[in-house]
Amino acid sequence: MSGLNLPISLEFFPPKTPEGTEKLRGVREKLYALKPEFCSVTYGAGGSTQEGTFATVGAIQAEGLSAACHFSCIGATKASVRAELATLKAMGVRRLVALRGDLPSGYGAGGEFHYASDLVAFIRAETGDDFHIEVAAYPEIHPQAKSPEADLQAFATKVKAGADSAITQYFYNSDAYFRFVDDVYKLGVDVPVVPGIMPITSSSQLLRFSDACGAEIPRWIRLRLQAYGDDIASIKAFGLDVVSDLCEQLIHGGVPAIHFYTMNQSAPTLDIVDRLSGH
Repeated sequence: MSGLNLPISLEFFPPKTPEGTEKLRGVREKLYALKPEFCSVTYGAGGSTQEGTFATVGAIQAEGLSAACHFSCIGATKASVRAELATLKAMGVRRLVALRGDLPSGYGAGGEFHYASDLVAFIRAETGDDFHIEVAAYPEIHPQAKSPEADLQAFATKVKAGADSAITQYFYNSDAYFRFVDDVYKLGVDVPVVPGIMPITSSSQLLRFSDACGAEIPRWIRLRLQAYGDDIASIKAFGLDVVSDLCEQLIHGGVPAIHFYTMNQSAPTLDIVDRLSGH
């Protein structure tokens, strides 16, 4: 457990080069000081990083930590999912993050799974309680949702299909998170919904990411970041203040845990936890 007195978890993405693999090993070593409950590893569109994902998951398990493997179902067949579940189980993995996944560009609607809820139901039917299943939550509404109500219903369907808990898309407005939790609770969903936290270290990267995934950057944050221009030190100091304040609001509101999107860096997450632990 970190100095925050509540569980934390960390997300990494699979490195593409031997240098990246070595660098990530060092990053993990520093972040393990936070005693994370588990570390999750992302999965590329259409399973494009599967080899790297499984290798990184295996390395984390070998280091004595629980690894959660992202698992997307776009383009997958029941046979391919069955085989991957068997591989992960043999590796000792006990936690999955079940996602629909992004459609690779130029990709038709193939595969035997159309929604994450289909995947969750299939994993449960195939493996019983062998895996703790996490699903994604979107406090600011999934960019492809037909309506806010449809998005809440889709989330409830995933949970009722057998999910144990959820991790949110990152956000910078705590009200959106608390409203989402209240709304899904009214739909009979009472699994833990863990806020996903994205440290702010670069304005161009954050704005690019957020435009792509539908996460809202409040106007005051966007304008401040733009005003700093290329002043990296000011962006990082401002980002640390903003994200630490957000985490404090969430902790005071009683969140069950915090999940950090590390972007394969150690300093931003360590700085936030250090700031929070010092209060």
